[in-house]
Amino acid sequence: MKVSIIGGGGRVGSCAAFALQCGGIVSEIQLIDANQAMAEGEALDLMHGSAFTADQRIYAGGYEEAADSDIFLITAGLRRKPDESRLDLINRNVALFVQILESIKKAGMRKDAIVFVVSNPVDILTQLAGQQLGLPWQQVIGLGTMLDSTRFSSLIAEALKVAPTQVKALTLGEHGDSMVPIWSSASINGLPLTEYPGCGPGFQNQIFTRTRGSGAEVIKRKGGAGYAVGIAIRDVIHSIALDQQRILPVSSLLQGAYNVRDVCYSVPTVVGRTGVMDQVEMKLWPKEQTGLQQSARALKETMAKVQL
Repeated sequence: MKVSIIGGGGRVGSCAAFALQCGGIVSEIQLIDANQAMAEGEALDLMHGSAFTADQRIYAGGYEEAADSDIFLITAGLRRKPDESRLDLINRNVALFVQILESIKKAGMRKDAIVFVVSNPVDILTQLAGQQLGLPWQQVIGLGTMLDSTRFSSLIAEALKVAPTQVKALTLGEHGDSMVPIWSSASINGLPLTEYPGCGPGFQNQIFTRTRGSGAEVIKRKGGAGYAVGIAIRDVIHSIALDQQRILPVSSLLQGAYNVRDVCYSVPTVVGRTGVMDQVEMKLWPKEQTGLQQSARALKETMAKVQL
């Protein structure tokens, strides 16, 4: 399987490439970046470690060489300027994203290729990718709340001093301020978290506040996320490459699930070789259902303001 990473010279793209290299599942990784020298440097550094990992082809190239890709992973994005509004940043990233989509279309792509969006605002850009590229919607996926969910689970594990792999907890909806913590299904090795000692409302509020602020905290301390998002990306791509049909909290177009239509955001989604195979409706608490409805409205309001 060939994965082309657009934005491969950047922090997120290069961390994703490293995670995929260490995973040893994909056979070819191409890095594309506006800064060609950075892409070449990252590819060279990765290639130097290939004797320790797997037999993969890793290189930098252009869109023309990416036309035969199985997956287009888009991680490129612009950082917020001082005093810039959230909407202005969104519109700048939308403009860049449209240019990327035009470059993909111009160079060509396979009919069964999957477009995997990581760039922010991920839900809006995932919807834009589906509209602009004309692919079947099941072939368009956004990272969504995949990273938020692993942050959520890891923070629960840290607070309760349990093994992180034993904690299963989801955040759904928008990857942003309106995301919804799903406490109703959170568990530790099958034990409902609501039955675990010390996990009352105060604990829940504290953990979710930290989860929602995790991205900003990482940016403040080291400039941006890299390792965790790279691992999250790897897990989604492996589910596609190996047809694992894992249920993951990724962003895709909803057309009725959870009573939401015409918006891309995260719900439990079966991810396999053809992309989005199904969206699973789970039983939620009323306040969680309300939160998902509010999240959909917030995304639609933002989408209406985007300048195309």
